[in-house]
Amino acid sequence: MKKLFWFGWIGLLLFEIANVYFIMPMPGSQRMDSIDLAYFLYRWRWVIRGLFALMLIIGLPGAKWHRKWKWALVFPLLVLGMVIYMANFNMAADAMFRQPEQFVLAGAAENKVDSNRLVIGVTINGEAKAYPIRFLGYHHHVQDIVGGKAIMVTYCTVCRTGRVFEPIINGKKETFRLVGMDHFNAMLEDATTKSWWQQATGKAVAGKLKGQQLPEVLSTQTSLSHWLVLHPESRIMQADSTFIASYDTTLKYESGKSKNKLTGTDSLSWKDKSWVIGVKCGDERKAYDWNQLKQERIIHDKLGNTPLAVVLASDDRSFFAFELPATGVELSMTNDTLLLINKHFRIDGRGIDTAYSLKQLQAYQEFWHSWQTFNPDTKK
Repeated sequence: MKKLFWFGWIGLLLFEIANVYFIMPMPGSQRMDSIDLAYFLYRWRWVIRGLFALMLIIGLPGAKWHRKWKWALVFPLLVLGMVIYMANFNMAADAMFRQPEQFVLAGAAENKVDSNRLVIGVTINGEAKAYPIRFLGYHHHVQDIVGGKAIMVTYCTVCRTGRVFEPIINGKKETFRLVGMDHFNAMLEDATTKSWWQQATGKAVAGKLKGQQLPEVLSTQTSLSHWLVLHPESRIMQADSTFIASYDTTLKYESGKSKNKLTGTDSLSWKDKSWVIGVKCGDERKAYDWNQLKQERIIHDKLGNTPLAVVLASDDRSFFAFELPATGVELSMTNDTLLLINKHFRIDGRGIDTAYSLKQLQAYQEFWHSWQTFNPDTKK
């Protein structure tokens, strides 16, 4: 009976640790292909807990030691209780990073967000909204409606990935919660099927909906000041007073000066924590070195059969990628005004002296380790 007690105690202890280990950034956990194991443990967690708890309870009478030591079992039970509490409350992703209690947006005149902050900007059906990375980095995802369309704006500071999706599954609007991390990327769980979705790709990687894809929405990462020049009518997400202490109060992360092991930046090129601009064009993927872009301002290239250009604005923070009309045709730029075949365009591609606008391609600024992990066929 005593052995049964200790088998149940050890089993429950190790299970609670493993249930957190595989989906949180712990030594070695994020470099393993362990998503199926992690999901199995999570899906059957109550069955596994019940089994080990039953062993513990059945073995408890036989585990009582000599009456002089009758309180000796209090310590291991206390340790077990602490581990269970920490694993399910202190270290649970959605307990550490909570959703806004007050989701407030304001126009430029009422805005209180520092204009130097980076934002993920979205425009749909003539409506523009901006979501500061300072807030997204803590909340990881927020849901909103832009231009009549439901969207989910997501961000993972460990990958430096900003993505916007339609929270639509099988034709129905869905809600999500942050459940953990896989390969250093935030992972979300839908409320209906409990499937797990990668933030970097919008794909379900475990559960009933494994293999399904959330529709992606075109988004742009810029400084707020630059965004408001392009979209003066935009509304901007404001801080939730409940989480002021949780938001990044400095520009160190956004500027690449953070010294944190998970979110810090390598200033050299093509290192794991180096910045790249990842561009999607059809089924093709390619990464461009941030240091090269800062030096050249415009990078011309061809991805598959598509000629393109990646441009960096004068603030050294706002970037855009465009499909060009023909091979050999190149952009030039003066004071954030683009010139193509004697026609002028804003830095976001909108025509100035022409009704024609450049076709914007989806482009992201993120860590090289993230881009190559989730885009294994990428070129560079």
